[in-house]
Amino acid sequence: MDPASNKLRILFCVIAGAVLAIAAGSCVASGSANTSSGSDAAGRSSAAVRAPRPRPDEVTGEVTLTQSGSDTAPDASQVVVWLTPLGATTIAQSGSEKPRYRLVQHNKRFEPSLLVVPVGSVVDFPNQDPWFHNVFSLYRGKRFDLGLYQAGAQRSVHFDRIGPSYLFCNIHPEMTGVVLAVDSKLFSISDKAGRYAIDGVAPGKYTMHVWYENAKPESLANLQRSVVVDDTTRTLPTVSVPVVKQIQKEHKNKYGQDYDPDAMNPDY
Repeated sequence: MDPASNKLRILFCVIAGAVLAIAAGSCVASGSANTSSGSDAAGRSSAAVRAPRPRPDEVTGEVTLTQSGSDTAPDASQVVVWLTPLGATTIAQSGSEKPRYRLVQHNKRFEPSLLVVPVGSVVDFPNQDPWFHNVFSLYRGKRFDLGLYQAGAQRSVHFDRIGPSYLFCNIHPEMTGVVLAVDSKLFSISDKAGRYAIDGVAPGKYTMHVWYENAKPESLANLQRSVVVDDTTRTLPTVSVPVVKQIQKEHKNKYGQDYDPDAMNPDY
């Protein structure tokens, strides 16, 4: 074999070896990446199915709304449940300063439409609309009239009376809301499925209270019951609230008169 042919064979072997080495390296890297990706996916999958652990001081429960007959309403939200301690049971104090609450006026609505506060709380009513508002409440609960105030302004109310205060705006009749003052810090509002959770509940005996806007006061009073919370019992009894069909009536303004039709103008 001549020297030229020998050199070509040597060069061919070198190139072939390099190609094989590169291919082998790619396979190893690909396998490594696939293993890592699988591991990450498994980690994400296990994390996704891992339910959050309930807090040790949390109690949960469920409410249903029963309509005429035995029908159950599909939406069981906006039911308020709260606990008041009995006997030697005490509620832990979170601090000397009472928290302030906010009920915003936005897009000609009260947000949230239902606000629950411990009695004695102060609620701020900021106006986040580009027009004037006049919040008032003259029916049951805390009676007040905040007067006319402009966009960006804020006024406050001290809710020192237990029970619901029904909110209206003297300019916009479509604005309605409720502030419910309760004699406890242990309260919650149910979701659409009727579920709720109350934090900060120490072991002990409590009275369980229920409130719903479309229920008669006597029906709600009959739903009160004593409950015991301990380390093994953190679920409250299911409550069925009988609902009364409400007939929507046009309410009057704070002067007891019909609303001015010009108030429906979106620029005002």
